[in-house]
Amino acid sequence: MGIPQVDPTAGSPLLRAGARVTGTKPGRWLARRVAPRIDPTLLRVSRGRLSSALVTPELLLFHTGSQTGRRRTTPLTYFTDAGRVIVIASNYGGARHPAWYYNTLANPHVTISAGGYTGSFVGEEITGAERDRLWDLVVQFIPSYADYERLAGARRIPILAFTETP
Repeated sequence: MGIPQVDPTAGSPLLRAGARVTGTKPGRWLARRVAPRIDPTLLRVSRGRLSSALVTPELLLFHTGSQTGRRRTTPLTYFTDAGRVIVIASNYGGARHPAWYYNTLANPHVTISAGGYTGSFVGEEITGAERDRLWDLVVQFIPSYADYERLAGARRIPILAFTETP
């Protein structure tokens, strides 16, 4: 896999500080309203090395709209596990799943770009015990995801895994 490997157990004080910022209401607002507008450009220009998040590994997910058929681009935080790229459909703790989640379920063949590498992947939602294991890693990696889970209320936050295709 050419996507840079990200160990969710490595953590860092800088990553935890960034998670505290995104765990606040203003931090979530910035992450939800500003970052998606500037990150695609920042990530493309810097070949995946710079995003508004600064402290979390970011990728660009190129997906097809489930209703429109239009090509969409979404910046997302990720980590890797067992040769897969793992992303969380947290929607910052919102009551609804993000649009990219529905798009990926409808059209699982996507393109992912990170760290100067771009490849074709197929996505799937992870459920059951595997989802629970990955969720534990997510909360260890970025503690603010526990806040997102609380804010989401009855919505169970999905986890998607992307496997590179030849």
